Formats: sequence, C-alpha cells, structure tokens
Amino acid sequence: MNSFFERKYVIQGIFITAALLLALRLFYLQIIDDSYLLSANNNVLRKVVIYPARGVILDRTGKILVQNEPVYDLMVTPREVKSFDTLALCELIGVDKEGFDKRFQKAVNFSPYRASVFEKQLSAQIYARLQEKLYQFRGFYVQNRTVRSYPDSVAAQFLGYINEVTPKDIERSNNFYRPGDYIGVSGVERAYEDLLRGQRGVQNLMVDAFNRPKGHFMDGKYDTLAVAGEGLVSSLDLELQKLAEKLMKNKRGSVVAIEPSTGEILAFSSTPSYDPNMMVGRERGNNYMKLLNDPNKPMFIRPIQAQYPPGSVFKVVSALVSQQAGMIEQQTRYHCPGGYSYGGGRGFMRCTHVHGTIDLPAAIQGSCNTYFGHIYARMLDQRKMRASSAYTLWREAIMKFGIAQELGVDLPNEKKGLLPTADYYSKRYGNEKWGSGYNISNSIGQGEVEITTLQMANIMAIVANRGYYYRPHLIKSIGEEKVVKKEFTEKISVDIDEKYFEPVVEGMSRVVKYNTNIRIPDIEMCGKTGTAQNPHGKHHSVFFAFAPRVNPKIAIAVFVENVGYGATYAAPIASMMVEKYLKDTISMSKATQERVLKESNLIEPEPPKEETEQVVGTSAPFPSAAENRVTYIRHKERKFQSKER
Repeated sequence: MNSFFERKYVIQGIFITAALLLALRLFYLQIIDDSYLLSANNNVLRKVVIYPARGVILDRTGKILVQNEPVYDLMVTPREVKSFDTLALCELIGVDKEGFDKRFQKAVNFSPYRASVFEKQLSAQIYARLQEKLYQFRGFYVQNRTVRSYPDSVAAQFLGYINEVTPKDIERSNNFYRPGDYIGVSGVERAYEDLLRGQRGVQNLMVDAFNRPKGHFMDGKYDTLAVAGEGLVSSLDLELQKLAEKLMKNKRGSVVAIEPSTGEILAFSSTPSYDPNMMVGRERGNNYMKLLNDPNKPMFIRPIQAQYPPGSVFKVVSALVSQQAGMIEQQTRYHCPGGYSYGGGRGFMRCTHVHGTIDLPAAIQGSCNTYFGHIYARMLDQRKMRASSAYTLWREAIMKFGIAQELGVDLPNEKKGLLPTADYYSKRYGNEKWGSGYNISNSIGQGEVEITTLQMANIMAIVANRGYYYRPHLIKSIGEEKVVKKEFTEKISVDIDEKYFEPVVEGMSRVVKYNTNIRIPDIEMCGKTGTAQNPHGKHHSVFFAFAPRVNPKIAIAVFVENVGYGATYAAPIASMMVEKYLKDTISMSKATQERVLKESNLIEPEPPKEETEQVVGTSAPFPSAAENRVTYIRHKERKFQSKER
C-alpha cells in the first residue's frame, strides 16, 4: 500500500513539474521574448518611421542657404529575407558581393527580427530602378528620408553639417534619438539642433506576402504625424557672403561683417573652406576624412577659433580706455623720434616712421607706436598705485570691449582670446615690482594679447555705436513667428563716454581719406590698416572699419594670414565689401580687383624666420622666442628663465 501511494505522488509530481515548465515557457515566449511577436507582426504589419524635414535656413533677404532633398534608405529585416538573386540587388544599389555580405551580417548582429538600414541615402534614380523590382527581395523595403542641400555652396563653417547619431548622442538625449537619426554636428546645425530637428512620426502599414503595402492598420488610428523642424532666418547677406568668399579665395584668413545697430552678422567667411555639399550623400565619409586630413584645415572656423595678435585695432581700444581714465585727452601730444625708449634707454620699441610731435587723432592715423607706448606707460606707471594694480584696472577696462572673453555668438566652440592677468606677470617675474616696460609690446597689440576676427569686428561695431554693442549673432529670427532670442536684444555698454570716441573716429577717417586705393566715393568710411607681426613667416594683413561715419550700417574686420602689410590685401577686400553692401557696386580700380582675386599660392605656409631680440612696431620683425616677454632689464629676464629651467 505504501509503495502505491509513493508512486502516486511521484506521478503527480511529474505532471505538476511538466505543467510548471510549460507555463514558464509560455510566459517567456508571450511576455519576455518578443521575437515571435515581431516575426508575426512583420508578416502582416510594418512600422515605418516618418522622419521630419529639418528646418530650412534662409539668408536675411529670404534666399535659401540650406534646404532638404529626398533620399531613400534601403531597410532589411533579416528573419524575413527569403532566397533571392543577390547579384541583381547588388547591381541595382551599386555594391559588390563582399559589401552585401558585410551589410547583411551587420543587420543580423543588430537584430534578426528588427528592421535596420542596409544601404543609406539612395538617390532618386537608384530608388526608381529598385522600386520596380523590390517585390523580388522579400524582407527589404525602402524608408523615405531627407538630407541637406546647399544651392549656393557657401558659408560651410557657419552652416555646419549633420551626421548619424552615435551611442553617446543617444545617451545624452535621454533616448530621444534612435539609431539612424541625424543630428547637427557643427555650426548652426548644432547650435540650433533642438529647433531644426523636428519630431518623428510613425505609420503602421499592412503588407502582403510579397512585402507590398496594402494600407494603414486600423485606418491609421495608431499613426502619428511627423512635425517639421523650425525654419531659421539667418543674418547673413548671401550676396555679401559670396563676395567675401570670392575675395578670400586662395588665401588663409577670415572676414566678419556686422550690422552695428543690431549685432547681426552680415558676412562670416573662413578660408580655406569647402563645399558643404561634400558632407552629404554616400561619399560623405570619404570626403570627411579628406577634409580632416587637409593640412590647410578647411573645417577650422577661423572667425571664432583662430586667435591672432590684434595689432592696430588694439590701439583704438587703448586710446578710448586711456581717455576715460583721465590719463590723456584729444590734445595730448608726444614726440615720436622713430621709436619709444623705456627703462632708462635700455629698451627701444621702434615705430614705423618718425612722426614728430603729434596728438591723438594723428597717432591713430599714423599708427604711432611711440604714442601708444607713452600712454600705456602712463596707465601702468603713473596712477599712484602699484603697476600690477594699475594693470588690473587697465585690463578690466579693455575686457569690456569683449576681449579675452566669449562674446556669446550662436555657434559652438568660440574661443575667447587672451589678455594675461597681473598674476601671470607677477609669477613670471617673481614679484609685483614690474612696470610697463616688462610687457610694453601689449601697448601696440602684440605680446601675449590675442583676439579673434569676430572680436575685432565687434570692436568696430562698438566704435561705430560710440560706446555699446549688441551680442553678435548669426540667426536673425526663428520660425514663422520670427522670434528673436532675448540675449541678442540686450544693449551692452563698454562704459566709455561718447565724447571720447570722436578723436579716435577722426583719426580712422583720415586713414581712409588719404588712401585713394581704398576710399569709397560719396561714403566716409572710418578704418585702420594693421600689420600683425608673425614670428613664423610673413606678417598678417589686417584691416578693420565701419561706414558711413554718421549712422553706420556696417562694421567689418578682415584678417589675411602671411601676406604682409594691411594695405596690401585686407584693406582692398574690406573696401570692396563695404561698397558692395552700401551701394551694390564696386568702383575700385580693375587692376587692384584683379590683383586681389587672381593672386595664387597665398595659403602656402612660409618657412620660419630667425628669431630676433629686437622690440618693434608694426613693420619690423617681431621677436619670436621672447615675443611677448620683453623687459627693460634684460638680466632679470635671463635670471627668471634660468629659474624656470
């Protein structure tokens, strides 16, 4: 009897165990594992993501800078693929058998049951041929997309480009993005990504045994519409931008033009450049590597990332700051014997000419190094305080012009330039007993001082406005409602009284008035040529200006690397752009225009020059090894350097 009952419990246990195992298997298949559900659904339903069109970008007059054009992604669900003529498909989409095998294996690794991209961005022509025979390739279907198109192929660094999202992009977005989505990588495409991208939609389509759509599931009840991205109106003037890029061809440098009354950037040229259409299509990857490895760095955004010695533009700022501090006035005169002597005659900073005794407007006009050496010395050495404290006050006043800080332009990765603190020099020289002679090169915009072309153009906007600026920006308005960002409407003062601008403006007006090569008929342009010294080759050609003198409409800065004096290239380029913008014509002599346009090989790097111990002005070689560290007591500098070693 006992054995009978034991067998009974054993048999019951077996049945109960089998039932539990079956229940657990059913639970796994129906609740946890969705592969069979996906396979069944894919036989009947196809969930198609509807990608939104990115927002269109226009210039300030409504001309198209960036638009969208259709392309087609070939999708595959590996589990649904049946035997077919692989060579026929390869021929249709333009890949070889090895490429086909790699793509298919990648899709299998992603998921046998979920659709993934097999081949990206098929053209309309390829799609048309493929569509006729798509029913022969079970498990494959086409996903409509749009990519960017650039009708005029300009402003590549400003506009930026888009790319497929990476796993890090997806993680940072809290899974808003999905594999296969596109995201702005640089330029305006990145800065305004949240507005440009739009919102995905979904369609649930019923398909037959041949993978052909047969309508919407439940009449589209569960479909969602895609929402296009917001359109942007750029501040750029397309015709002015084209002219800037034309004039800067075969040169290395940048051009920035600003409307002073709004801070809107009218032109933003960075050269060498590239055709933005290179970053679209099936050759995008190859083109990207070519650009990345190009020694001329065409993807480098020079207007906001290249930092240069400012040269003469710094004298304009120095003159304004010194007047506001009460250290000089318009009639303040200094004698220029051809250079500035300091440190009891142990140091000498050369000037470009022997100017004689001159006042402030004449010093601006002649870019007199001697004059600005004197006022720098007064600002640091004659303020009844330690020079390091006076330097800090001077630096704070200079920084109000947007120097050594980001201006907040609506592009990523803006550089702020450089203007060392007093602590930098105190640490360098081992104490605070240094004076203006230790960094006299700062007085003429050399030394450690560095600014960007955008900052240079913004300084001109400040002078044009006689004491204030609006944050420079590249997007004029957003969407159909023409929304303007609040930060771009804020009026920023530099705390300089308006009366102090007139002698500076007068000096700048004389520069252009007495230079027939850049003078514009019927327009009083106020400008300044500059030659920023370069210890590694030819000097940089610089010109900055605004026009007209009364009620200015444009402020501009042109920086051309390694081509010599400011009047050689930068000044004619700026003059032509200003006249084109204000008068829609160019009256400059044909000879000058042709010289600027046809000159070649200007982007070739110059061989390094020998170092020199000479402290100079705007026309002589500037020291290389000790470029920014000139002192009037040479033995102290050597002593400090020995400590460093």
